[in-house]
Amino acid sequence: MAITTEAPTAGLEAGTAATAKPKLHGRAFYESIGSPKYILAPMVDQSEFAWRMLSRSFIPPSEQKNLVAYTPMFHARLYKDTENYRQCHFQAVRPSNTNDSTSTPQAWLDGNPSIDRPLFVQFCANDPDALLGAALRVAPYCDAVDLNLGCPQGIAKKGKYGAFLQEDQELIFKLINTLHRNLPIPVTAKIRILPTREATLAYAKNVLSAGASILTVHGRLREQKGHLTGLADWSTIKWLREQLPPETVLFANGNILQHDDLQRALDATGADGIMSAEGNLSDPTIFSRPPEPGTETREYWRGKDGKGGYRVDAVMRRYMDILHKYAADEEPPSRRPLFVPGDDTAWMEEMDKALAEEDEPERKKRRKDTPKLGKSRTLSPNYSAMQPHMFHLLRHFVSKHTDVRDLLAKSRAGDLEAYERILSMVERKVADGLLEYERVGAAMFEGDEVLGPAADPDEVAEEDGESSRGAIKRCKRPWWVVQPIIRPLPKEAMAKGAVSLSKKDKAKMGKAENGEAAGGEAAAEAAKGKAERETAAGQSVQEKVLETDDKLLAG
Repeated sequence: MAITTEAPTAGLEAGTAATAKPKLHGRAFYESIGSPKYILAPMVDQSEFAWRMLSRSFIPPSEQKNLVAYTPMFHARLYKDTENYRQCHFQAVRPSNTNDSTSTPQAWLDGNPSIDRPLFVQFCANDPDALLGAALRVAPYCDAVDLNLGCPQGIAKKGKYGAFLQEDQELIFKLINTLHRNLPIPVTAKIRILPTREATLAYAKNVLSAGASILTVHGRLREQKGHLTGLADWSTIKWLREQLPPETVLFANGNILQHDDLQRALDATGADGIMSAEGNLSDPTIFSRPPEPGTETREYWRGKDGKGGYRVDAVMRRYMDILHKYAADEEPPSRRPLFVPGDDTAWMEEMDKALAEEDEPERKKRRKDTPKLGKSRTLSPNYSAMQPHMFHLLRHFVSKHTDVRDLLAKSRAGDLEAYERILSMVERKVADGLLEYERVGAAMFEGDEVLGPAADPDEVAEEDGESSRGAIKRCKRPWWVVQPIIRPLPKEAMAKGAVSLSKKDKAKMGKAENGEAAGGEAAAEAAKGKAERETAAGQSVQEKVLETDDKLLAG
């Protein structure tokens, strides 16, 4: 019997939706979905259903409408034409074991009205017809379709999409206007700023006049990526807000490291909502308010200095439970309460023994066949994203605990049993860290300029475009707490030899420092003579994941 995950005829479903519910535009549409202030960014292969569910899970039920999430960026032509591509990227209805075309599809994961809304689906495209064909397929299962005009990567340049369409404003207008005229739901767009404010304003007006209901502005140039990412320009977004009509719905993107940065960005830009990408990857709790002192649950740790955050073992538990429940369609395993100092520690000895037995040399153990994973697990986007998600979430943790890093590097997508073992190791090591902190406090971080006993708690380091020290001072937490991955700023990266600039690009940088427009594409090249060889397979895999962060983000 044939098995299919094909959605119902998109045009028929879309037309029905349009008849039942009038198509709204602009601020009326924004208000209809709850006027969300927080936006989970579209990230290539990283803002999939399970991660969206994890990010939403920390927000109280009464505030769920305050977050709108985007899918990963999909390739419009591939989505329109390729069934396998659709199966591997967007799972809106349960697979059917029947050829009966009259049966009603059952809502499943992506865009499920009861658990995954509001949701915008993002595409990259350079062909209006292909974009419309893809958009019609997802229209019944989302609130809006977004056009990616911000991806700065080489693959986008080669394929002529993302930020590399910004020189072709006529094509951009056609892409957006085609959806605006023919799609039963709104179209939105995400852009980057241009070298001058005036050019950026003209760009924004073109996008809006084409029919975009919401405009997201990433406050960085196309050239700002990798080690040259630098700070996003909130002032330009603020200027745009002042120049555009008040009914324009504007989202701002860039510089979000912690929850408090969301309100700072709202105040600084005047935008309607704030988008987070990298900040959310390393801390999926970023959209939730921290608990008031004295109201913390076991999931949230607060230090003796009053600073705190959600524990990595707590967040990983939630993530694993979501994968079990939704992706694997099974009940999550029963779990003991998260450990806090004062609890019984007998489980720690039992876990040490169990882990030691698993780590015995292979010749002392019975040979075990590597379990084969079913097709559903190899195809699911929720499984393929597991390893990079864990390397981001556990970035600071695995820097200290390299055995966990090495095990994570060997993990396979969809192998929930292996990831449960990693979770057990994480829980065990977090328990040790909490107990040591209870005994000696900051002394356990001896030598650390931020966390150690010699750190000045009253020092306030300025956060500017010259140094990342201020951000590190503000954001750094113990390794058992989820926290942002803070990039060196461009000048720091160049000082460390991480990047070198050509004479042409040095001249451009000099012009930018003197207040002149720094147009053109910065040609950053990899530092020559990267001397040290990788000492472990785990480190190699981790670096491949973390050094390609920009490729995971859709601009």
